Amino acid sequence: MKFLIVFVALFAVALAAPANDVTIVRSESDVGPENFSYAYETSDGTSAKQSGLLKNVGTEQEALAVQGSFKFVADDGVTYEITYVADENGFQPSGAHLPVAPEV
Repeated sequence: MKFLIVFVALFAVALAAPANDVTIVRSESDVGPENFSYAYETSDGTSAKQSGLLKNVGTEQEALAVQGSFKFVADDGVTYEITYVADENGFQPSGAHLPVAPEV
C-alpha cells in the first residue's frame, strides 16, 4: 500500500509541471472498501487509468493488486505509454520505449 501511495504521489508531481491552458476532458472514479478505479484525460493528450483490488481480505496474505496505464506527449512530440501491474510480486511496468531484461 505504501508503494502505491508513493507511486501516485510521484506521478502527480510529474504531471504538475507547468502547462499552458490544459483542461480536464474526462474524469471518473469509483472507490470502495476493497477495490477502486479511476481514469482521467486532459486536453494535452495525457491520460491515466488504474484499478485495484484487495486480495485475500482478512488473512495474513492480504495484498493490493493494482493494474493501470498512463500516457503523455513528451517535449520531443512523441507519445509515451506505460502499462503496469503492481502486486505482491512488485511493480512491473511495460512500454515500447522501456528496455526489457533478458530472460534467464
